[in-house]
Amino acid sequence: MKTVIIHGQSHQGSTYHAAHSLAEKIGGELTEFFLPRDFGEFCLGCLNCFRISETKCPHYARLKPLTEAMDAADVIILESPVYVYHATGAMKAFLDHYGWRWMVHSPEPLMFRKQAVAVATAAGAGMKSTIKDMADSFFFWGIAKQYRLGIAVAAVSWETVNEKKKAVIEKKTAALAKKIVRRNGRVKPGLKTRAFFSLMRMLQKKNFMGGERDVSHWKKHGWLGKSRPWK
Repeated sequence: MKTVIIHGQSHQGSTYHAAHSLAEKIGGELTEFFLPRDFGEFCLGCLNCFRISETKCPHYARLKPLTEAMDAADVIILESPVYVYHATGAMKAFLDHYGWRWMVHSPEPLMFRKQAVAVATAAGAGMKSTIKDMADSFFFWGIAKQYRLGIAVAAVSWETVNEKKKAVIEKKTAALAKKIVRRNGRVKPGLKTRAFFSLMRMLQKKNFMGGERDVSHWKKHGWLGKSRPWK
């Protein structure tokens, strides 16, 4: 199995350790990127990715290694500590660059066969909203099986997390890793994803979204006919 972790920060705190614990238990090949160290650009709103091609994004070259790693992975892990009840700015800036991949535009077929996990930790609260920031992209990318892992660590650094909390992390990551390994290569999108895909298909058939690039993408993959990305 291949796993990629996109870390929403460049330091190795509690969220890093939780995500890393999960990846280690999944096993196989692991690739990691740290934001904003490995990618820290803000979307400029130029719309080139929607109107022309994602290759025309001013940040395409720097983003490409991360995109290729996600496409090659069986499991995608996005992790972020809670920053004012949401994901880090670096994580948000990263995800902003993939609007063109949402099902409403030109989704990547490989995503419909992957598993993905959104991980967040906090000293107190805010995991739910932080995880949603990342999980929204999972859904709109078409990820087949999605998981959410939020843990309140009651500490501001990994060194000050007590052993009981660390044991909870070990237990939760072990249980989740077992599910992921068992389902590897066998996942397909659920009813909600398929229904949304069907709605987007109808809109693309009518060119309701007004994007020739998007319609061409759907035609190329045969999705306006009987073909589906999960078959």
